[in-house]
Amino acid sequence: MKAVKFHGHGGHDVIAYDEVADPDPGPDEVTIDVKAAALNHLDVWTRRGMPGVDLEMPHTPGSDAAGVVVDVGENVDRFERNDRVAVSAGVACGHCEFCRDGEPSMCVRYQIIGEHRPGVHAEYATVPADNLVPVPEDVAWEVAGSSALVFQTAWRMLVSRADLSPTDSVLVLGASGGVGHAAVQIADHVGGEVYATASSEEKLGYAADCGADHVIDYTEKNYADEIRELTGKRGVDVVVDHVAGESWSDSLASLAKGGKLVTCGATAGGQPHTNVNRIFWNQLSVLGSTMATPGEVDDVLSLVWDGTFEPRIRQVVPMSEAARGHAMLEDREGFGKVVLKPDSEL
Repeated sequence: MKAVKFHGHGGHDVIAYDEVADPDPGPDEVTIDVKAAALNHLDVWTRRGMPGVDLEMPHTPGSDAAGVVVDVGENVDRFERNDRVAVSAGVACGHCEFCRDGEPSMCVRYQIIGEHRPGVHAEYATVPADNLVPVPEDVAWEVAGSSALVFQTAWRMLVSRADLSPTDSVLVLGASGGVGHAAVQIADHVGGEVYATASSEEKLGYAADCGADHVIDYTEKNYADEIRELTGKRGVDVVVDHVAGESWSDSLASLAKGGKLVTCGATAGGQPHTNVNRIFWNQLSVLGSTMATPGEVDDVLSLVWDGTFEPRIRQVVPMSEAARGHAMLEDREGFGKVVLKPDSEL
């Protein structure tokens, strides 16, 4: 079979689509025939190399995929051959204090498929059975293969961590990205007033189509100033910030007193300047969030499967052209998800 892989960290030139050995599931694993797999910024960071993540090379990236079960391990009873499934990438140990308390994404040995362990950007992929979610017959492969990571991340951020209510107002940064456009839809579904930032008129239009009530071009205006003007100097109740970097202080400045900033990443830098005086004086909460519990995954994906939420697909790319897909993410082209499909599926 063929798989995307890289032998070392670097630019697009390290990405290959080569022959590899066919996978063989272990006792608790399932092998799927991959029909569609999505790219995430996590794949870009993994390829470039991240501090503290020491990968065995060559490495196959990819945290999102969906396909048909072709083989199951001897201990697996949840799935059988020909089942339609999607991958949920978080892998927990199952027995540490956090796992036993029902919080596997806080597991002390937590790993993400495609980041800490081999990924699913391949013709066939083997993953733990616990990391699979059933996919209904009427759900398109492109949808099934591009939903799990971003929608579970955004759902936990807003519903579980920020405890979003229908009366809350929400600002979503980077609404054109995977987590951003999922967060806009979830915030709109819960019922709050939704503000969103993006970098072009086209992207702002898509954000509005996803449910944003107000859109701000952050390349033209300071979004914190705009939020203050739009809210009568009050600010918003929740900010979804997966950017950090230089914008972090503006995110804090966008919050109302008692507001919550929830973050799942730091694409613009992980050590931003923080105005501590603003945090304690305005009694703000800064909340971290990573992935989701299996129950949260089931909850949000049921709303994807029934059409309440929709991953916006900017382009479908042959898996052999994965390097071009990486470039699209890095160049911030378009709105929504880039989907890879094995060349044999096109």
